[in-house]
Amino acid sequence: MSAPVIDPVRPTAPDTPAGRSTKAQRTTPARFDTALGWNDKPSLAWALRILLCLIALAVFAAPFLTIFSGAFTPNPSGSSLSFLPHDSTLLNFKVAGERGIWDYLGNSLVIAGGGLLLQLVVCTLAAYALARHRFRGQALIMMLFMMTLMLPEEVIAIPLSLVLGDVPVVHLDLKGTVWGVILPLGAWGFSVMMLTEFMRDIPTEIEEAARLDGVGELRMLWQVVLPLCKPALGVAGVLGFIMIWDQYLLPLIAAKDPTDYTVTVALSILRTDPEVGSGVVLAGAVIALIPSLIVYLLLQRSLVTGIAAGATKG
Repeated sequence: MSAPVIDPVRPTAPDTPAGRSTKAQRTTPARFDTALGWNDKPSLAWALRILLCLIALAVFAAPFLTIFSGAFTPNPSGSSLSFLPHDSTLLNFKVAGERGIWDYLGNSLVIAGGGLLLQLVVCTLAAYALARHRFRGQALIMMLFMMTLMLPEEVIAIPLSLVLGDVPVVHLDLKGTVWGVILPLGAWGFSVMMLTEFMRDIPTEIEEAARLDGVGELRMLWQVVLPLCKPALGVAGVLGFIMIWDQYLLPLIAAKDPTDYTVTVALSILRTDPEVGSGVVLAGAVIALIPSLIVYLLLQRSLVTGIAAGATKG
């Protein structure tokens, strides 16, 4: 009769400072461990990752540094642009201000703020109806929202100009007003699609429990659904602001006077002005870039959280 096989038992570290440090060494990852496989031991793969990160940083950071450098350089040229300004000056910003860049920036801020607020409200209500309710034609409505993403602005430019000049039913002329730019931006198919998919993943048990407490539709949306959709709202806010801020053709169509232009249209005017140099154009580009950077820095955590949440669903 053979002897029973006994599995060897590894001795555990004693509950002492030395033993606890041994456990920590076994369970605590290295300081540089990440999902990309970083570690604190230099190797060929480690050096290759560092090189690729530096190349990516140079590709994305070089244009920004060049724009900022040229904006503070008196007379920059295409052959003399560098990452650091020479003979730094604010003259380019002064000339851009004399050309009305600050007024155009004010128009852009009003349009971007009002358009983003209207867009978030409309897209949230549409997404809530599509995600949490069932009705006939639901797939058709979603398809119509998606089709708006497939139409180039140039295709709808002429019809949109006619509609803004004489709005059906009410017969109002919205050209020359901020509403002529804000209202067409009130709904964005991308935000509707993203918020709809995010809201569909909210457990129905939460909604059922709230309804048992007598919660109505608007209170359900405001106090139950929206707090769970903060990451998605952050993504919609950042991308929606950038989409509105980068509009060029729509402000051009809705304007009746050059004073109605936004900062993106003003940059094209500065570029074609023979009396100003490239430094003034770069100064205007810096002014137009700052609001987008501020919005991104304020909402970057929500943006990353929302993208990560969408990537891990399912």
